[in-house]
Amino acid sequence: MAGAVQRLSAAEEEVTDALLALSRVFVGTAARSLARLDEEVTLPQFRTLVLLVSRGPQRIVDLAVELDVSSSTATRMCDRLVRKGLVARHVRADDRRAAWVALTPQGRDLVGEAMAVRRAAIADLVADLAITRPLGFAALVNALVEAAGEVPPAEWRRRWEASAVTTESGG
Repeated sequence: MAGAVQRLSAAEEEVTDALLALSRVFVGTAARSLARLDEEVTLPQFRTLVLLVSRGPQRIVDLAVELDVSSSTATRMCDRLVRKGLVARHVRADDRRAAWVALTPQGRDLVGEAMAVRRAAIADLVADLAITRPLGFAALVNALVEAAGEVPPAEWRRRWEASAVTTESGG
């Protein structure tokens, strides 16, 4: 439950604090990766694009829930992304009442470029470490990713690659 205070052991407190510090590193890495792009995209806008890779075309109301914002905030954000050519809005024949958004090829390419920059920065950090059990460490991190409801790395990559077919075919 978000915001709930849980009793943690001293070791769990240490892990929590370490992960919090790591999250600051990754937020900085994310911000720098976006700053290097030609297109001006905010972190919440980029998160929207990443969700569209992970989950495919979405109703704006569902994006609002995932982003933990109001529907009107999600609508305004999607309007900005449409103006930038990164997403396209459409109505589906089976659901004419809801506005759906999907990545455009430009949006897909922007996500790929930003992720490549982030991956290189993270790879540089990892290269400087002496990890005694790298597969165990990767398994732990992947468990955290899945516990957070995110798509595991291999599946995310598969979906990003598949989004090229979806965006190019228009749906």
